Amino acid sequence: MSDDGLVMLAWSDYVGVTRCRGVLASQFNERLETGLGWAVAGQALTPFADIAPNPWGPMLEVRQVPDPTSRVTVDIWPDAPALDFVMCDSRTPDGELWDCCARGFLRKALDDLLAETGVELLAAFEHEFTVVPQTDVAPPFSLAAMREQAQLTHDIARALTAAGLIPETVEPEYGYSQYEVTVSPSQGVSAGDHAIATREIIRECARRLGLQATFSPKPFLDGPGNGAHVHFSFVAQDGSNATYDSAHETGASALARSFIAGVVRHMPAMCALVAPSPVSYYRLGPHHWSCGYASFGIQNREAAIRICPSTSRDPQAQSRGFNLELRPPDPTASPYLVLGALVRAGLEGVRAGLELPPACVTDPAELSDDERASMGIAPLPSTLAEAIDVFLADEKAVAWLPDTMRDSYLDVKRVELTLTDGETNEETAARYRKAY
Repeated sequence: MSDDGLVMLAWSDYVGVTRCRGVLASQFNERLETGLGWAVAGQALTPFADIAPNPWGPMLEVRQVPDPTSRVTVDIWPDAPALDFVMCDSRTPDGELWDCCARGFLRKALDDLLAETGVELLAAFEHEFTVVPQTDVAPPFSLAAMREQAQLTHDIARALTAAGLIPETVEPEYGYSQYEVTVSPSQGVSAGDHAIATREIIRECARRLGLQATFSPKPFLDGPGNGAHVHFSFVAQDGSNATYDSAHETGASALARSFIAGVVRHMPAMCALVAPSPVSYYRLGPHHWSCGYASFGIQNREAAIRICPSTSRDPQAQSRGFNLELRPPDPTASPYLVLGALVRAGLEGVRAGLELPPACVTDPAELSDDERASMGIAPLPSTLAEAIDVFLADEKAVAWLPDTMRDSYLDVKRVELTLTDGETNEETAARYRKAY
């Protein structure tokens, strides 16, 4: 790419939108120390042309400082400039991480995970999306569905590879014109970076073909939702999988068992951060394979968090492949907030030495209230308003976010509720389909 192109200095905000400012590629290195200024009130933007009440006003700014290790360049389109962007940390003028920076929220959670447990997070998202305009010709999961969007799926694989990401699967999903893309897991903050890069690359590939890839959790009310499940494990200092213990009946290490217990305990509160839009609750619920209860399972896709054991017979491969999956998140959440909330909830379980809850071996919705209570299975919120109330009632979860971040984040969410108040479900679904 020539030096007269643009590099986008990008960041993910409260509503999971990738905002940016552009600089000439020839001047990029000059921006590595101080980045670009950005009015802090911009953090109060909704996914629409609205801004929430906020404590900052027009005067203050932060610096969006690029992390060159996160830079993505894809130059495969003869009819369009390269897609070239880099993720930023939001920093105060004195160089400190801004306490309302989503990437900084994840950084600090990961620092605490390492300090308290000696492990690092390895994670990858499953990216489900729907192609618009949608068709109802090819059956779900079919070869015909792949060939219907053969150029798009080919371009996605090619573009991800060009960006230095490693696509693992590009596949048709259950819904008409619905697809899923996964890339190899990555460690630390880069797991969030790669999730954002993957989504933006998919959007760009669709855009180049005159299509829209929407990541809304429920783009059409009569079709399946789009999730953003997180597969994750822990890496010990010697590089081994600290999530795995072959001696335990579940295969999960003591650390992983307490971590899971913390996630289950705080999952209802986590929903305000990982399923953070009104339309999220059109997807989240019983019998949707996205979970409606805070439960733990082994290979149970109705559980909020589940163990995914390796199918290999080789002991070393079993250890490497063993991982956990968090299922409630959707793509209206910033990946940084999702991963940060996951770590915070899990650490609560580790600190308290919580025991692994009983594994649910059926759809939790099929159990009686008494059976769920005996297993510690609580219902997840059914609306964003309820999720906010549950979050505020959880003393541990409320403390995960700095005060200003918590209050300004919730103000944005409340404006989203106000904007959709009085709309039909179809109107709200259409609103978010366009935005995401």
